[in-house]
Amino acid sequence: MAGPEPGLLLRFQRRFLAARPLLSLPWPELEQNLRAAPDSSLLQDILHQTILHPLCVKYPPSTKYRRCFLTELIKKHESTAAEPLDELYDTLADVLKEEESTQCYKNYLLPTGDWVTLSESTALISGGTTGLVTWDAALHLAGWAGGNPELFRARTVLELGSGIGFTGIAICKTCQPKTYIFSDCHPRVLSQLGQNIHLNGFEPTWCIQTEPQGQEVEAKNCQNPKVIVAELDWGSVTEEQLGGVQADIVIAADVVYDPEIISALIGMLQKLSSSRAERKAPEVFIAFAIRNPHTYQLFQAELDKVGIRWQIIPAHSNSNFLDDVQPNVTILQLFI
Repeated sequence: MAGPEPGLLLRFQRRFLAARPLLSLPWPELEQNLRAAPDSSLLQDILHQTILHPLCVKYPPSTKYRRCFLTELIKKHESTAAEPLDELYDTLADVLKEEESTQCYKNYLLPTGDWVTLSESTALISGGTTGLVTWDAALHLAGWAGGNPELFRARTVLELGSGIGFTGIAICKTCQPKTYIFSDCHPRVLSQLGQNIHLNGFEPTWCIQTEPQGQEVEAKNCQNPKVIVAELDWGSVTEEQLGGVQADIVIAADVVYDPEIISALIGMLQKLSSSRAERKAPEVFIAFAIRNPHTYQLFQAELDKVGIRWQIIPAHSNSNFLDDVQPNVTILQLFI
């Protein structure tokens, strides 16, 4: 046998390692390939490039996900005439022995062949925040950035509402920014964010919002890019504090989901505009999933009210490394 079809395994790697929903897996295609295989070598290859991939062994996705994945894989295998694969059943037995956890890992394969590994919550809402999981807009924005690296190369990037870090870490690994500033205001999110940045090979400098800009402790090494984690509350941060950031690019993902925070976000953008002095205004890109059309329209209306022009970035892109990202994600470019 010549081995599994590369495209099939690549899709399995991308979708499984990123822990995308099971229903997105190409099960009909898999079953056809298993039926055509004379032995269990295809199934073994799939097992070792998903569940038993070294990265997933070191940083395992949730117990529930692995159990469901293996159970469905066994069902498809048993529906064919292929020889039984003991390793598959043994792997499921090992997973069934594990206890459920409130934390898991997700491993995302980048187009460069590099990885982003994140520790995430297994619950959508945890610790009073939705910021401990990765949302679709973050994936979409990172994919778009990867297709437009020249916008970020050798520039200073400020990310608002970084959450646990997927977008920023992906950009740091693929787009070569000079400085990347992750920011958030929730203590637990900031803690998890710092751990994930470190997990991916970066040593962040920590900056407390109330400290004068430019006085944060320098990173211990000369890493490229320089990575900063900032505690940043949109409502209380001052123009003076923002003046030292000197961002060339400002980005955010999934920060337009609640009408109550839209005014704070727009106020933050106005402060950024006022703090730039004689410098050129930063380029601003905000990605969000349109869950509630009213919230989306409200955001656009509030931008119009304060005179912030905006345009929709075309959705078509061949840079997305996760081909099952929800299609209702929009990126707006704002002109502050």
